[in-house]
Amino acid sequence: MEFQRQVDGRVAIRWMSIGTIVLGTVFLVIGLIMTGDSISTLADAERTQGTVVALDWRTDDTETSSKKHQSDEPAAYPVVEFTSKDGTRRTFRSSTGTNPPSHEKGDRVEVLYSADSPDDARINDFASLWLGPLIFGGLGLLFAGIGTAIAIARRRRS
Repeated sequence: MEFQRQVDGRVAIRWMSIGTIVLGTVFLVIGLIMTGDSISTLADAERTQGTVVALDWRTDDTETSSKKHQSDEPAAYPVVEFTSKDGTRRTFRSSTGTNPPSHEKGDRVEVLYSADSPDDARINDFASLWLGPLIFGGLGLLFAGIGTAIAIARRRRS
């Protein structure tokens, strides 16, 4: 009976380390894809100046198992107006919100957009380009490192 518990424990630890490594690898891949997207945007995008015309304050609402959760603090998403190369005035809401706000109404910002898809624009700042890749890449390294450490420790004890 004792031997069976030891075997079950070893199997559980083995699967836990494999699962953690796989999860870390998935997060790393997502982080690398996001990094590639940011690099591609910087290399290929049209650049122009835009103006923050408003701050869209939003609370992150998520539905989970029929319960509604709200974060305590709303985040400010800059609404930016710019003129594309074809002379059309365009407005977009940044996909990155922060609290405290990273920009104020009236701020001039550099806008990056694709000539093929000018409505898909970004503010050229750290949060818009690099925050997502850093979070996913960092979590990927953390999980993969923990899983690898567990696997190495388990092997050394065997």
